[in-house]
Amino acid sequence: MKDQYIRLAHGNGGRLMRELLETVVFPALGCVESGTDGSPLAQDGRVPVLTSDSFTVQPLFFPGGNIGSLAIHGTLNDLAVSGADAAALTFNLVIEEGFPLEDLRKVLQAAGEAARAAGVPIIGGDTKVVPHGQGSGVVIATTGLGWRAPDSHLNIRSIQPGDVILVSGPVGDHGATVLMAREEFGLSSDLQSDAACVAPLAALIRDLPGLRFMRDPTRGGLATVMHEISHTCAVGVELHEPAIPIRPAVTGMCQLLGFNPLMLACEGRVVAIVAQEQADEALRLWQTLPAGAGAARIGSVLAGNTVSLVTTLGGQRFIDELGEDPLPRIC
Repeated sequence: MKDQYIRLAHGNGGRLMRELLETVVFPALGCVESGTDGSPLAQDGRVPVLTSDSFTVQPLFFPGGNIGSLAIHGTLNDLAVSGADAAALTFNLVIEEGFPLEDLRKVLQAAGEAARAAGVPIIGGDTKVVPHGQGSGVVIATTGLGWRAPDSHLNIRSIQPGDVILVSGPVGDHGATVLMAREEFGLSSDLQSDAACVAPLAALIRDLPGLRFMRDPTRGGLATVMHEISHTCAVGVELHEPAIPIRPAVTGMCQLLGFNPLMLACEGRVVAIVAQEQADEALRLWQTLPAGAGAARIGSVLAGNTVSLVTTLGGQRFIDELGEDPLPRIC
C-alpha cells in the first residue's frame, strides 16, 4: 500500500479498501479473512456472555498505551468482571480521511498485541472512512464474546450490608495520564496509564463463594461504581480515604486542576465486593499477582442509601454522583 494517509476511497468497499484490509488491518490484528460476514463459534455448554463498547480518546497515544490497546483491554475486562472467559472479539474501525497510515499501523499493532497476549482471537470487524473533519482520527467499536460457568453467582443485587469493598490497585492512573498527555494542560509526569487486561485478577477470585460482584471502574471511576451499587441495591457505601491507593502524581494533578481522583477512569483495575468472612482471602489471592500487588481493602457496605468517605483527618463527607462530563473522556 503506497498511500501515507487514509483517503475516503479506503472505505468505499473497492480495491483500495481491500488493500488496506489485506496489507494493514488483518496482519496487525492477526485476523483471518473468512470471506463471510459472520464467524461461527462452537458453544461448550457454558453460558454465553456478550459485551459491546466503543472507544474515542484524545490524544490517541498516551503513556502506557493507545486507543488500540485500550479498546482490546476494555472489552476483555468487561467480560472478565462478568465472570466469563473471553473467546473472541470483533474490531470495528471508523477512520477519518487524512489520518496518517503510520499512526493507523501503530494503533492496529497495539490492538493485535493486546489480543494475542490475552490469547483471544479477533475474528472479524468492519472498516469505514468518514470525510475529514467528521471524525476524531480513529474511533473503535468492539464486541466481545465469552463463556461463563452456568452456576456463576456474580450479581450486583446480592450485595448486602456488612460486605467489604476491595480494589486491585491504585485508582485514577489512566484518567490522570490522559489528562496530562493533552498539550493544552502543559503538564508532564512519569505516570503511565494502568490499561491492562484484568482477566487474571478476576479469574483468581471469581469462584470464592463470598464474592458478590466485580466491576472495572472505567468512566466515572471508583465513585461511580459505588453510586451504582448504592442505587441498585438500596444500601450505603463507606470508603476510607487513608486505605484507598492513589499515586502521589495523581493526587498532585487533581489538586492542581481541581479533579476528584475517585472519579477518574481506571483501565486495569477491579473493584470487588466480598462477604466479610472471605475478604482477607480475596485480598491475599490478588496480592500473589504482580498486577494485584497494590490491592487494598478500602471500605464497606452499610445499611442506608448514601456514599460517603471517612477522611484522613477522621471526618466524613458525602461523595457526590458525577454530574458533568468527566475529563478526560475515554469513550
